[in-house]
Amino acid sequence: MAAQTLPAECRDDRDPFQWDVREDCQVRQILDRIADKWSLLVIALLDEKKLRFGELGREIDGISKRMLTVTLRNLERDGLVRRTVYPEVPPRVEYELTSLGRTLLGTTQALVSWTEEHQDQIAEARQSFEKANATTP
Repeated sequence: MAAQTLPAECRDDRDPFQWDVREDCQVRQILDRIADKWSLLVIALLDEKKLRFGELGREIDGISKRMLTVTLRNLERDGLVRRTVYPEVPPRVEYELTSLGRTLLGTTQALVSWTEEHQDQIAEARQSFEKANATTP
């Protein structure tokens, strides 16, 4: 039944993972947005409080100002982050999660917990893979 309610560009009765191969499907677009490493970090940081642009930049190691701007703009566009500009001199801008953005917290926290729980196994698998696929001189 659910496949019949999806937009035509997302339907493919033969492929249960159609969202993974169709760029014009909204599901894929949304997953691309929220699964982005910078988006996940911004969402996690905004979990507890409102933050200013500079505060977010200092907390996210390795993100450029441009990438932070793009990430925040996209999250705002998708209704996950709210940007508030205060009429002060100099202007003060704060970012916070919207109620929709807050619904992602459990999911992102579960993903982080899973990663922490399995990081040693993944490191071992990577080592085994590299050893098995190493080229000999």
